[in-house]
Amino acid sequence: MTAAPEDGFVVDFPTLWVVVDWIEAHCPVPDGFRAGEDLEMYPWQTWCTVNHYRIRPGAELGQLARAFTYRRSQVVAPQKTGKGPWSATLILAEAVGPTVFAGWAHGGEVYRCADHGCECGWWYPYEPGEPMGRPWASPLIQLTATAEDQTDNVYRPLRSMIRLGPLAEVLPKAGEEFIRIGDEGRIDVVTSSATSRLGQPVTFVLQDETGIWTPTNKMTRTADTQRRGLAGMGGRAIETTNAWDPSEDSVAQRTSQSKRPDIFKYHPQAPKGLSYADKRQRRKIHRHVYAGSSHVDLDAIEAEAAEILERDPAQAERFFGNRIVSGTGSWLDSEAWAARVDAREVPRGTRIVLGFDGSDIDDHTALRAETLDGFQFTPTYGPDQAPTIWNPADFGGQVPRLEVDAALDELMRRFDVVRLYADPPYWETEVDEWVDRYGERRVIRWHTRRVVQMHAAAERLRTDVLKQDTTFTHDGCELTADHIANARTAARPGDRYVLRKASEHQKIDACVTSILAHEAAMDTIAAGGARKKKNYIYTASTTRATTRR
Repeated sequence: MTAAPEDGFVVDFPTLWVVVDWIEAHCPVPDGFRAGEDLEMYPWQTWCTVNHYRIRPGAELGQLARAFTYRRSQVVAPQKTGKGPWSATLILAEAVGPTVFAGWAHGGEVYRCADHGCECGWWYPYEPGEPMGRPWASPLIQLTATAEDQTDNVYRPLRSMIRLGPLAEVLPKAGEEFIRIGDEGRIDVVTSSATSRLGQPVTFVLQDETGIWTPTNKMTRTADTQRRGLAGMGGRAIETTNAWDPSEDSVAQRTSQSKRPDIFKYHPQAPKGLSYADKRQRRKIHRHVYAGSSHVDLDAIEAEAAEILERDPAQAERFFGNRIVSGTGSWLDSEAWAARVDAREVPRGTRIVLGFDGSDIDDHTALRAETLDGFQFTPTYGPDQAPTIWNPADFGGQVPRLEVDAALDELMRRFDVVRLYADPPYWETEVDEWVDRYGERRVIRWHTRRVVQMHAAAERLRTDVLKQDTTFTHDGCELTADHIANARTAARPGDRYVLRKASEHQKIDACVTSILAHEAAMDTIAAGGARKKKNYIYTASTTRATTRR
């Protein structure tokens, strides 16, 4: 769930409002001219807090993580919005605040700090039917980042909040690397160079800047290990980050792409049609993504962004525009690809071409289609209308070859498929059968390992996407967009290139099928196929397609 309602933040669900009020009563402004004054959450901070502590309507007393709607949360926000101080308040709430579900109020119940070791005098009256909270008995919390200076973004304001507020009496020993909570609990700082405490049972984990947690620095393993520890204790996690480079296969990207309904995701983004390279449009983008952060000076943000734009446009757009854009070396700019989205229905019988790239156990297998007027799309098949992209991980580790064959047969029946470019490796037998079944004029073996031809085909699609007067559009298929963002160029002799993955874990198969489909469409048009009408008749009793002129 990506929660950022267009009409404002409307809370129409049960949540631990007591946590929000507790934070504002116990966590003062940590620094600046207002250091020590009462903290008031920004709207986006409140929204993310009440969603993280959203209670399931059927929650029962005694349940821990199961009482909450979301098992974990992800917050993606640009630089200087206040992610660090907000994260610090949640850590303190998880340490000594009312973050454990304590049943439903009947009326008259009150949460009193004095009952839980805090003599500040604060209390919170519950409304009838409101979910109630209590502190953890022995909280074990980890604040995790790739390096110490990264953890300082959270740990420094956290210690200031303790020192400047009523929690100074509750948490008197706030050390450089950990904070003792009572006799058994503690808050630990964990980095990639000090992971000795990983694997311990924990009640709460703050994973900071997960956009740079990658397989290369082994932080993806850290994330998995911490989540296993949380599962054993009924604990939950929050990850915060700037927008990530989609070529790096980060923890943030994996979380964002997860289909699990029990992950709360907050990632405000401006309309895709706004160009970050244009100063006026960039200002509109900043106004959108920094909405609700009244402390931010947009003139200062513009100055920083403009300077970084001179040397690294993608970094500026990620850090300040909150957009997922690839770094240098990308084959095709993700924003340019997104700008060509113009989804539409393709009626039965429409003349189309297909591109096919197959794998066996590692990569995806995909079929991509394009009409002869330049609209590219991922077809669907079967009773569930599933997209024609197969991830072997979803099928026990191997692509379902018979299902792929059935899907192609369905497309051949539904549309007037005049040409299919198929890359044969791993699928030689099936491609031979398709040639025999549908005819060698329709099914053509197109080897992508040919450098000259593949470079020319890739350049043709790239050019047709980028040029101003293009008629090329596509359906906005998210997985195809991800695969295009993952594609990088590897130089070859003669000023040519081939495509490669951005990382070992990234996939580009749907990108390859887009190139093949577009090449098939352009070759068909060049051969006059857009003018001559051919009706292909195929029945189950025939072994070869016939042509009626």
